[in-house]
Parts: sequence; structure tokens; C-alpha cells
Amino acid sequence: MDGEHRGGRLGSFVVGGVLGASAALAAARRRRRLAQQDRPVFQGLEAFEGAPCYREIVEKERDELEGSPFPGDRG
Repeated sequence: MDGEHRGGRLGSFVVGGVLGASAALAAARRRRRLAQQDRPVFQGLEAFEGAPCYREIVEKERDELEGSPFPGDRG
């Protein structure tokens, strides 16, 4: 009788472990999907417009254009 009782506990432990692991994986997948939806997706040059190097180039070009006597004249 003790052998049967121990087998039942072991089986219950294994089933509980499998269910717990599957619940943890499902929660991780759901969390990952929610995180991806919150993040905006930038395409083309829009992805670089926030970069400091891009803003620096734009400001430099703007200063060059404002300093020239004719718009678009760089020389």
C-alpha cells in the first residue's frame, strides 16, 4: 500500500510541475506580446530622426542655408 501512495504523490508532483511550467511560459509569451505592441515601429529615415548625430547634421545644414545669401546656395 505504501508503494501505491508514493506513486500517486510522485505523479501529482510531476503533473503539477508540468502545469506550472506551461503557465509560466504562457505568461512570458503574453508579456512579450504586450511589450512589442506598446513600442512604436519606425520605418525609413523616421527611425534615425531622434538620433543626436542626425539632429546635429540637420542643424548644421540649416545654419549653412541661413548664412548663405540665396536659399539653396552653398557655395
